[in-house]
Amino acid sequence: QVQLVESGGGLVQPGGSLRLSCAASGRTFSNYAMAWFRQAPGKEREFVARVSWNAVSTYYADSVKGRFTISRDTAQNTLYLQMNSLKPEDTAVYYCNALSSEGINYWGQGTRVTVSS
Repeated sequence: QVQLVESGGGLVQPGGSLRLSCAASGRTFSNYAMAWFRQAPGKEREFVARVSWNAVSTYYADSVKGRFTISRDTAQNTLYLQMNSLKPEDTAVYYCNALSSEGINYWGQGTRVTVSS
C-alpha cells in the first residue's frame, strides 16, 4: 500500500505560478512511476505529467508542455509539479498517482487549483 497526500493548491491569477507537492508513505517510493492527473468541473480526469521510477524520463500532456515541470525527491518521498504561466483552463482538482510494477494504481485525495482574476 502507498498513501499519497497532495498539497499546494489554491487560488492564483492567470499567468501566475504554483507548486504542488505529493507526500508518499508506505511502500518504497522509488519503486513507483509517479504522475499527476487533473479533473476539471464536469469533465473526465485527464493525464497531466508522469515521471519514471528512476526520474530519468518525463512525459507531459500537450496542454501543459513547456509550462509545467514534474519532479521527484526520493530522499523526501515527495513528488512535485511546478506550474507556471497558469491559465484559467488549468483550473481543476489535481491528483497524485503512483503506479506499481504490478500495475496497481494508488491515488491521493486531490488538491484544488483555481486560476482566476
